[in-house]
This record gives sequence, C-alpha cells and structure tokens, in this order.
Amino acid sequence: MPLSRSLSMTSLSGVLPAWEEDELPVDDLLLFEVAWEVTNKVGGIYTVIQTKAKITTDEWGENYYMMGPYFEQNFKTQVEGCEPPNPNIRKAMDALIHNGCQVHFGRWLIEGSPYVILFDIGSAAWNLDRWKGDLWQTCNIGLPFHDREANDSLILGSLVAWFFKELTDNLGEKPNVIAHFHEWQAGPGLIFSRSRKIPMATIFTTHATLLGRYLCAGNADFYNNLDKFDIDKEAGERQIYHRYCMERAAVHCAHVFTTVSQITAVEANHMLHRKPDVVTPNGLNVKKFSAMHEFQNLHSTSKTHIQEFVRGHFYGHLDFNLDKTLFFFTAGRYEFSNKGADIFLESLSRLNYLLRVHRNDVTVVVFFIMPAKTNNFNVESLKGQAVRKQLWDTAHTVKEKFGKKLYDALLKGKIPDMNSILDRDDFTIMKRAIYATQRHSLPPVTTHNMLDDSTDPILSNVRRIGLFNSRNDRVKIIFHPEFLSSTSPLLPMDYEDFVRGVNLGVFPSYYEPWGYTPGECTVMGIPSVTTNLSGFGCFMEEHVTDPAAYGIYIVDRRFRSPEESCNQLTQFMFSFCQQSRRQRIIQRNRTERLSDLLDWRYLGRFYIHARHLALSRAFPEKFKVDPMKPLKTEGFCYPRPYSVPPSPSASLHSTPHHSDVEDDDEPYNEDDEAERDRLNIKSPFVLGAMSEGKKKQPGESGN
Repeated sequence: MPLSRSLSMTSLSGVLPAWEEDELPVDDLLLFEVAWEVTNKVGGIYTVIQTKAKITTDEWGENYYMMGPYFEQNFKTQVEGCEPPNPNIRKAMDALIHNGCQVHFGRWLIEGSPYVILFDIGSAAWNLDRWKGDLWQTCNIGLPFHDREANDSLILGSLVAWFFKELTDNLGEKPNVIAHFHEWQAGPGLIFSRSRKIPMATIFTTHATLLGRYLCAGNADFYNNLDKFDIDKEAGERQIYHRYCMERAAVHCAHVFTTVSQITAVEANHMLHRKPDVVTPNGLNVKKFSAMHEFQNLHSTSKTHIQEFVRGHFYGHLDFNLDKTLFFFTAGRYEFSNKGADIFLESLSRLNYLLRVHRNDVTVVVFFIMPAKTNNFNVESLKGQAVRKQLWDTAHTVKEKFGKKLYDALLKGKIPDMNSILDRDDFTIMKRAIYATQRHSLPPVTTHNMLDDSTDPILSNVRRIGLFNSRNDRVKIIFHPEFLSSTSPLLPMDYEDFVRGVNLGVFPSYYEPWGYTPGECTVMGIPSVTTNLSGFGCFMEEHVTDPAAYGIYIVDRRFRSPEESCNQLTQFMFSFCQQSRRQRIIQRNRTERLSDLLDWRYLGRFYIHARHLALSRAFPEKFKVDPMKPLKTEGFCYPRPYSVPPSPSASLHSTPHHSDVEDDDEPYNEDDEAERDRLNIKSPFVLGAMSEGKKKQPGESGN
C-alpha cells in the first residue's frame, strides 16, 4: 500500500520507483509476525522488527499482530496490557489459557505501538515431551534434552501452531491469515502449522543461516567452499544438527522463503537447498531534516565532544593538530574475523606507514567499540579525563581574571600592560597545570582493564603491528570494550551521537548477512567502508553507480585475496585522509541523500510482494500472481555525481598535501546537484533476480 512521505530538500526520493503491486485487501486479512525477539532484545532481528513496526502498523492497522515469548520483566517495562480488538483473537487465546497455558496481550511501546501476543513458555513446559514426539512423528527431528534454546523454541512453536489452529477454526473462510516467521527459533511453529494443514499463507525469513554463522566463526574459507561443504557432517560436528534440521524443514515448508540480502541468498541456496523467492532488505526509520545543514551542525557538535575526550586520553602526548585529526571507528559484536577487525588492524598499520612516508600532517584516531570482558575502567584513562578537566578549570579561572582586568583598563581608556595584567600567582598556577600534564608512559590503547589481556585478539594484533600510540605514529588506536552510554564517566556519549561525530565508519566484515552499522552511518550522513560480502555492500553496489562517490567504499573480499583486500582498504582510507575539509562536507551531503534508499517506506515494498506471493500460493483461487511476469520489486541506480570529485584520486594534484581551502573557486550547489541526479537516474533493474558470475569490482570504478 503506498504511504505518504516527508521529503527533505536534499532528498532523491522523487526518483524512487513507484510501487505498482496490486494493493492487498488488508481489511479482509490478518497479518502475524512470529519471532523470538519480539519485545526481547537478543540481536539484530530485534532492530528489524522494531523499526519495521511503524510502516506495517500504518498499512495494516488493527489487523497486524506480533507474536513471541513472554518474559515478565520485558512485559512490565515494554508492553501496555490491553484486550484484543478482535473477538476471534480473544477466543483463540482463551482456548490455550483454559488448557493451562498462559498467553498475554498488549501494545508494544515502540513507534507504531503494534499489538503483541506473548506466550509463557514456562507455563506450557509440561507438554514438552508430547510436543517432541509430535516433531519426531512429523519430520523425524529429535531434540536433545540439554539444548534449552531448541526446547524453548519447540514450546513456542507448538503454542503458536495451536493458537493458529484455534483462530482459523473460529474465522472460517474469512479473513485469511498470513503468518511471517523469522529465523529458526520460530521454525517449529511453521512446521506444525503446515503439517496440520492450517489454512493460512506462510513466509519464512532467514537473516543468516545457522550453519553459516558457525562455519565463519570457526574461520572457515566459507565463500570459496560453499558448494564443497558436507552440510550434515559440519552441522553434526558442531552439535547443531537438530537446529539445522528445524531451520531447513521450516524453509521447505514455507509458501514463500525470503532472506535479507543477495549474498545471504547465495548462502541459503547452498546451506538450505532452496533458492529464496524474494530478497527483503533491512531498513531503518529515517528522520529527515528540513534543511541540509542541520545534520552537518550535529556532526560538528558531536565531533567537539569526541575531541574533548581525545584531549584527555592523549594528555602529555597531544602533539598533533585536532583540527587536522580524523576519527574512524568500527563497532559491533566482538567477532574478530567475522567483523573484519583482523584486516582492519593490518590496514591501519599500512595506513600509518603511508602517512609517515608522505609526511602527511593528518592524524587518524581509530575507535574500536566492541564489548569484551573487563573488570573496570583503566586508571590512566580516568586520570586523563581528570587532568583535562583540571586544565580547563585553570584556564577558565585565569581567563576570568584576565578579562576583568582588561575590562577595567579599557573603561579607563588605557591599553593595559600585558606584562602586568597577569601576576606571579597566575603564572605559577599555569606552570603547575602544565607540569600536571607530563606523563612517562604512552597513552593507553584500551580504556578498560581487560580480563584476558594477553589473549585478546585486538590487543594481540596491536602488539604485532606495533601501534602503541607513540608520538611518531600518525594512526592512534583506542579500544573501548563496552557499549557507549551518555552516563559513562569516560566517554559520555550515546552511540548515535558518537557516530554523528566521526568522519568514517569502517566495517570490512567477512560474514555480515546485512550490516546495520554502515546503514546507520549512511542515514546520519557519515561515509563508511563495507564489503561485497555484507548484505548492505551488495545492496549499495546494485543501487548506486559509483558508491565511493557517495561515501560508500566497498572492499572486495569475495573475488580478491586477503592481501589484495587489505591493500584496497588501505588505499580507501589513505584517499579519504587526503580529502580536503570541503570535499568531506560535500561527500557527507551525498551520503545523507542515500538515506531514502534505506527507509522502510521504500524497502517495505519487498515485504508487500512476499505477502502477495504467499497468498497466491496458499489461496490461488482468491489471489492471483502471474508466474511469468517479472518481479515488480524494482530498484534503480544513483548516478555518479556531477560536481567536485569526492576523492583526490580523481583530481589533478601533484602532492598529497591538500589545503582546506582548495577548489573554492569551483561552483557547488547541493540542490542543483540533487536535481541533476534526478534527471540522470539509470534504468530500473529487477532486484529480486539472483546475480550470476563475477560482478564488476568496486575498486574498478575509478573513484
């Protein structure tokens, strides 16, 4: 269903292809989404269903329900209990309640306030052995008693299927039901629903295959051996064969199978032996600004807060110019190889070499925001912030005294003697403050005391490459092994504010089915590095003619060797360091314009197509989809921008030392460029088609 949009002046939304799919009769349908992470934050799926709730509720109204497990603390803090608006929902819930199973209903207190139906797993655990027998009778899958997560998933799935049986019996022929199941934990509900021939349309989405995660976590050469793995053997060796079987059974039982990216579609085709019917990319709720300079102002404000932290952290060694310092960061789960921290650290070592050899006056401070085991803040880090605050207070006191004497002298019509305006005590105070900044050790690499310091992967590699924040290093490293919080005494910033203040996000992941972190950078107007092994990177390659021109640098980790990928990442970062301040501002404007691509109001259409397809397969006499007709989930390509090159590699400078005022004679107008882009959009393509063969490499675009 088409939804209204609020566009910013820098938006390219005017060129988003119109949605031509026939509207679903939502008044005659009920939509249910089943996921373990409904009101229960565990990982990235929580972000998907939470952010998508608003547009789905706008479209479906009171015919949209989410289903998941009941946890008392989550219910008390996130859900407002209420009565179901549909009497058939109430009857189905009562049928379970009267049989000793607790079911809770309410509104989830997030944007859109969707209805949620939550099943108390503990209250139904007495049925576990019977339901294990049902699963064995249905598809010969046995669950071991010690796998608590798999057993809980079976209980949830059995309750969900029981609910759907009661509901469809009450509804009769109308309205029809669509049930969308996310990930293997929701799989048993789909398996039981289909085996019992419950009349409803089913969709199953895998956000990452179970076995794929395990194989990549074990440092397997995953993508080069996709067609060579003995799937059953690999799952058995990792003691997840029963989970893998449930996931694969759910995939093959669903009317429509979807996944979140093209790279995961390739993976699912090999791991689960079914080609996805639709690719449903993950989106965000994008809040646009009324003027394009507003997000630039937010960047400047947040950057000032980061600079204050850096002043304290590097006290005594602050011999670099903060106005010529760039802030890079990476963040996410602490999966050293999967998240690309290994190749990132090696590239930073090479970047440090290049900056020193070229005598570049740019300094790069790199933050690693990855939660690890710690016991407290590092004393040196806390001391640094205390020293910084003391210096600030001293400077403020002297400034007040200086200002008063200057004011009095000017009132008397005299130019004050600068030698007498500050007395001996003032100089003594300032000298003591300067001596307090002296330190005999290097600034710490990590902000916390690590429990496994000697074996920690990041710290071990920092020791290997020798980046210890010495004066000669042009690349400095700060490992913050804890999620950011505005209440932290060390770096009091929320994650969103921190991201707005950095210059570049670097996420060279090896295994990333989607990748929300570079997407979050994009909607905030912050350039980022991703790879063609991440769903986000593949999506941008398909939608943007020259991603690097729009601040999306895509490292080729699929068709190049690790050494070549590392060199490519180093070159991306070195080119970024050579940009002038004006070029970075232009690039941030372009990056922010891409945020419309990641808005659920655009990406939600892929879910609409999946629902339509599922209805046509479950109820072919009521809903028709021409199988020979190409998918209407069409995308488009942003063109290469017209104006100032975003990277010095495309300009004609003979030296890497760029001034901050260069190219000021070149005309640049953000609105004019956006309008030219609207007129220069390339022909649409079918996003749903699986790409075959080797694609054009990101490094070949001549950025």
